[in-house]
Amino acid sequence: MAGESYRLAKEMKYMIKGIKPYHTTFAIVFLIIPAVLFYSCWATDRNGNAQPSAKAAEVNLELIRPSEDGSSFICVGSGDEFLVWGVNYDHDESGRLIEDYWHKEWSTVVEDFKEIKALGANVVRIHLQTAKFMRTPKEPDKASLEQLARLVELAEETGLYLDITGLGCYHKKDVPEWYDAMGEAKRWDVQALFWEAIAKTCHESPAIFCYDLMNEPILPGANKKETEWLAGEFGGKHFVQRITLDLAGRTRKQVAKVWIDKLVTAIRKHDDRHMITVGVIPWAHTFPKAKPLFYSKEVGENLDFASVHFYPKKGEVDKALTALAVYDVGKPLVVEEIFPLTCSKEELDVFIDASRKIADGWISFYWGKTIDEYAEEDLDLAGAITKSWLEHFRAKATSILREQKHEEP
Repeated sequence: MAGESYRLAKEMKYMIKGIKPYHTTFAIVFLIIPAVLFYSCWATDRNGNAQPSAKAAEVNLELIRPSEDGSSFICVGSGDEFLVWGVNYDHDESGRLIEDYWHKEWSTVVEDFKEIKALGANVVRIHLQTAKFMRTPKEPDKASLEQLARLVELAEETGLYLDITGLGCYHKKDVPEWYDAMGEAKRWDVQALFWEAIAKTCHESPAIFCYDLMNEPILPGANKKETEWLAGEFGGKHFVQRITLDLAGRTRKQVAKVWIDKLVTAIRKHDDRHMITVGVIPWAHTFPKAKPLFYSKEVGENLDFASVHFYPKKGEVDKALTALAVYDVGKPLVVEEIFPLTCSKEELDVFIDASRKIADGWISFYWGKTIDEYAEEDLDLAGAITKSWLEHFRAKATSILREQKHEEP
């Protein structure tokens, strides 16, 4: 793990570039830590339409929806409360994105899903890149959609739900020139077609937990025109992107609402059952007076639950809990990224337990290396932290999933 001086230097780098320092956490998780650290239930026809098989009814996965009062998730049918206890499966140990290896190394994905299930997780968050799913501005990539359908089948087989996060541009080198050169309107059209294709592929599956429109979208300032769609560059990867380069006299809320509603409409053409969210940077964690943008009443009307990314800092668990409360907006609340990056395992555990009063789930990380595999290595600090956290994650799964969130642990 990098030292405190290294972290502060990186935060300063992003401040200079106009990217708020909070976002360095995801970059470090994505790059530094991993660098050191029964059959098909449905299929698709020739046109890519979902076709449930006879075995679909045997899958023990219920549709998950918000409760009527918005206080929790429920399993439609049984009415049982559902708590998310999951992992981001965003890349492998070497930092490759899933689309970089899921065609040639499918057995690796299969084994990783089994390992995730063995950890006690019930949700896997995957990150899909725009360039891998859109061959042209109007043509989805058939091979990628077929592989996604295969992944959904795997989720069904292993009894895991998928948080499908889309529109990623993590590898800038993979972003087509035609996409980067587009203005706002045409770019949004491509994004809508992306989500139409994803929803059409996945809508019948019981294994879909939600569609996350984009990882950590941002907007420019009121009087500032940007020139780059991607932001948050770290080690050649980009984790943040702008949904517009110029507010052009509009408010940030106006732009965010139109963007969300356009993509939600695209999904709802094919899927009116599964939930939709947006994974956001919790600016209230950095700026205590900040208010939710994407989850404000004016903007987030068509989002089913709130998703925020939290990395509590050492000695500041109370501060993180206060910031989390800002996103308790009358809808279920999921901490969609969490890891003991800048605090101890014990402090993160305190944060999780205390947040159960308002949170309905927590999603950590898994990068394809098991606890036993870590145990066989001569670990450095980062590896030791990851191994220890995975052990704790597995041990905590039983109590998280057994107890109701309003009960005392």
